[in-house]
Amino acid sequence: MKPWYITTAIDYSNGDPHLGHALEKVGADTIARWHRLQGEPVHLLMGMDENAQKVIQAAEAAGRTPAEWLDAMSTRFESTWKRLECSHDIWMRTTSPSHAAGVTKLIELIQSRHPDAFYQGEYEGLYCVGCEEFKSESQIVNGRCIEHPSRDLIPTKERNTFFRLSAWSAQVLEAINSGAFKVEPEIRRNEILRVLQDGLIDISVSRSRLPIGVPFPGTTDQTVYVWFEALMNYLTATTFSTAGDAPVWPADLHVVGKGITRFHCCIWPAILMAAGLPLPGMVWAHGYVQWGGAKVSKSEGTASLSLDEAIERHGPDALRWFLLREVGFENDGDFSLERFDARYDGDLANGLGNLAARTTAMLEKYRGGVVPVGAAEALDVAGDQCVAEFAKSMNAIDLKNGAAEISELVSEANGYIVATAPWTLAKNGDEAKLDLALAALARCLLRLSVMASPFMPAKAQALWSALGQAGSPEKAWRLALQPEIAGVRVAKPENLFPKPLSS
Repeated sequence: MKPWYITTAIDYSNGDPHLGHALEKVGADTIARWHRLQGEPVHLLMGMDENAQKVIQAAEAAGRTPAEWLDAMSTRFESTWKRLECSHDIWMRTTSPSHAAGVTKLIELIQSRHPDAFYQGEYEGLYCVGCEEFKSESQIVNGRCIEHPSRDLIPTKERNTFFRLSAWSAQVLEAINSGAFKVEPEIRRNEILRVLQDGLIDISVSRSRLPIGVPFPGTTDQTVYVWFEALMNYLTATTFSTAGDAPVWPADLHVVGKGITRFHCCIWPAILMAAGLPLPGMVWAHGYVQWGGAKVSKSEGTASLSLDEAIERHGPDALRWFLLREVGFENDGDFSLERFDARYDGDLANGLGNLAARTTAMLEKYRGGVVPVGAAEALDVAGDQCVAEFAKSMNAIDLKNGAAEISELVSEANGYIVATAPWTLAKNGDEAKLDLALAALARCLLRLSVMASPFMPAKAQALWSALGQAGSPEKAWRLALQPEIAGVRVAKPENLFPKPLSS
């Protein structure tokens, strides 16, 4: 069975990971975990884009060889994503021999199918090293790249290889319009449609030979342009390079930032069409994390909080939650310590954490920790609705609303506690109603442990274990739909979301 294949953009190896990178990786990991939750086999790809000019510059500035620098950066990034509980199955590095072999193979496949697909020409324009891209007039404001306004654009003129991208405008446009190749969200799709309707132009796909990079087939002095070969990593990370096939391909979902949609939604499908290979199912282009209204960027120095500091503030699960619940995975969103602290206190410490502590404490006090049998209550009906809306949101990659449904169910449970007052039922000896209330609350907590698992894997696991469940909630979606916990012995979990000492 082909696994559900999801990828993130591969990151440049020219500096430390930041909050913008984290949003993408955490979002993609949450999507991957949602699919695993339903029992699907999943293949999640992350990695590093290493064949870039600015990587060479970063290594030189640090007084290290490119190889030393790249090894250090790869370790730094992967360890950070592991710290943020990302569950990638493959770690791609574009300096790997298998990637180079796959790039060569793919270019030669295109040449064999379309001998006129590549041609020699001269290119002259303004080059942004930050983007590793020649910039058009629409991408320049006040003489600067809109993505990297602190960098000088470099006038560049060189003779290299061009890809006849213009030949594929109509086919790519038709693929998007027909739904065969989806571009989401709608605002990004409309941007791409306008580009395609205006017609694509041929692009330069090689550069004068750099110290690192993939030699362009058939040349002795040219390297494959980094963006042309970087896109191919999604295919070369499969067995395409070595086995002659790609059982994981096509990708079901590419997750990328909104600034690189043109590469993924115009150039990449044209490459695949030229090679006669299937297109990915969808490109999802998320917005940016902003700090004080500006895009977080390592090269622009626009964030005063490091990713390590953000993780340490409330832990990795809390940061994952905040990025998706507050910033979201569609539009740009601001990161501020004030909002981070407020979400932590409101949603987690006083919300889910307090609910778990109260419910398990009452079960221990009144029923010796064993969940009683009880028929469905109003809380179960509210839970059914939240679970349905949660699934709808997650399938639509509306992660912000998916998280909101978790918070909604926590609120419903806290309201239910107030309405039923289990302590009063116990005092009055109304054991039957107390059983109903405690059973309903236990079922709600079980649902929440499952729903929270894509967003906060470690905390969801702790709650799951406290509820007497074996293994992990990784594939337990059925228990969100029909929670079964009667007769199970539970225990009060260790404080899930401790409040800082200063609060």
